[in-house]
Amino acid sequence: MTVIVLTNCPPGLRGFLTRWLLEISAGVFIGNPSARVRDALWDEVRQYAGQGRALLAHTTNNEQSFTFRTHDHAWHPVDHEGLTLIRRPHDRSQQATGGPKPGWSKASKRRRFGRRAQQ
Repeated sequence: MTVIVLTNCPPGLRGFLTRWLLEISAGVFIGNPSARVRDALWDEVRQYAGQGRALLAHTTNNEQSFTFRTHDHAWHPVDHEGLTLIRRPHDRSQQATGGPKPGWSKASKRRRFGRRAQQ
């Protein structure tokens, strides 16, 4: 089984992929091509994705029973003791500052931080 997910890619690329895969939702393609066809499709996707992002996931003979490849994603696959995990970029702006964020409603502040957050 092969799954290709496209985000912000040219419509022509989506049309190209429908020759070998079934588009089950906008930008999500599934099918069961051979490994040779899958690799050729992935080369075409990487070449014509432009400013878009792409993700390829397919079954393989390993402990997880699948593997994946990414193109222009902020999240990157990392091998950790034989398992492939996703490393997300560390965003310091989303860390908890200990107090409510600006723009929260009073009810949300009470629910999350108690009465002291209103002051």
